[in-house]
Order: sequence, then C-alpha cells, then structure tokens
Amino acid sequence: MSVKIRLQRHGKKGKPFFHIVVADSRARRDGKFIEKLGTYNPITNPATIDLNVDSAVKWLNNGAQPTDTARAILSYKGALYKKHLQGGVAKGAFDEAEAEKRFSAWVEAKEAKVQGKVEGLSKAQADARKAALEAEAKVNEARIAAATQAEADAKAAEEAANAPAEETTEGEAAAESTEENTEA
Repeated sequence: MSVKIRLQRHGKKGKPFFHIVVADSRARRDGKFIEKLGTYNPITNPATIDLNVDSAVKWLNNGAQPTDTARAILSYKGALYKKHLQGGVAKGAFDEAEAEKRFSAWVEAKEAKVQGKVEGLSKAQADARKAALEAEAKVNEARIAAATQAEADAKAAEEAANAPAEETTEGEAAAESTEENTEA
C-alpha cells in the first residue's frame, strides 16, 4: 500500500478550496483518507495555507509521497526543509537545538516575506482607489465646467435673441410714429 499526501477538492464551482490529506493512493480523489494535515485556499491573495508541519514531516519520514502540488505546498510551509534538517541531526552534522533554531529563523524570514507581499498588495489597492477617486474628481470638475459653460452660452444666446427683438420693436414703434406724423 503506497501512501500519498495530496489535495482533496472542496468548495463550489469556480471557488476551489482544498484539504491537504494523507490517503491511500488507490482511494478516490475526494474519498477516504487517513489523516487531514491542513487546508489550502488558492482564492485569496496570497494563498491561505494552514498546515500541521510536524504531522507532515512525520508522514514524509514514514514514506508518504506528496503529489507535485502538495510538494510545492509542503516546501512553501517548510515541511520539506524541516525533514532535511532532521536528516542532518540524524547524521550528526548538528544537534536538535541548532536544527530548531535554523527552522524558526527560516519561518520568520518566510513570514516577513509574505507580510511584505500583503502590505504591497494593500498599498497597491489603496493607490488604485486614490487614483480612481482623483480621476472621478477630474471628470466631475469637467462635467460641472461644461454645464456652467452651457448655461452661460444659453444665457448669452437668450440675451442676444431678446436684444434684437427689443430694438426691432423700438424701431417699429418709431417707424409707426413717423407714419402717424406723416398721415396727420
């Protein structure tokens, strides 16, 4: 019986969510499993991975073979590195305390890198929101200026239309009064 560390798909269509499990290689993808090691949510940015590293290392030491995606996840969370460090302890290259110190330093560096990405994404999102608001403000100012200009043009046209009409009425009145004078 060969044992695999693999992903079980959950979630609805278009919104995948995976459980990281240890299962018999003959079992169906979403079927029977031996132990659940964690979860993986690829929808979030960066992807959310919750993994029990100690259990994963135990299963790797017992001979469980991870699939390609599971291997990438185990590497990302440091399970493969921890297994590597335990191999160094077994060979006598360094002691258990040194291995734990190296692993914790690696985890801290990895967390800092992930946190930097999260902060970068939130900063980029805030900058995009600010740029969108500025663009919207420019469009609104242009729209208000155009409306003001249209009102001014309409008033000018109305005044121009009223002014010649008044002159014509005054001219007609003057012409009528001269006609009255000539008739009299």
